[in-house]
Amino acid sequence: MTVFDKIYEVVRKIPRGKVATYGQVAMLAGNSRWARVVGYALHSNPDPDGIPCYRVLNRLGELAPAFAFGGAEVQAELLRADGIEVTDGRVDLEKYLWDGL
Repeated sequence: MTVFDKIYEVVRKIPRGKVATYGQVAMLAGNSRWARVVGYALHSNPDPDGIPCYRVLNRLGELAPAFAFGGAEVQAELLRADGIEVTDGRVDLEKYLWDGL
């Protein structure tokens, strides 16, 4: 299993209505130093319908300005469709952060 495969496995588990951070995904995939690698993996996501990369945000809960599948506004629309509030390009992590279980 490649590093990207491990990352995709974690991202598939993020439930609807929740988000995770790059660092959290990295830690759950096996190495807390892989946060940047998580970004690379999600940018080259081979299955955007099955791997909900739009649910991964930075440590401040901010959307990706260069979201690979249509930009930050598309990411915001996808999150809102999941029932997640997005305000000024940010999600309240205290309210929506996935516990990783």
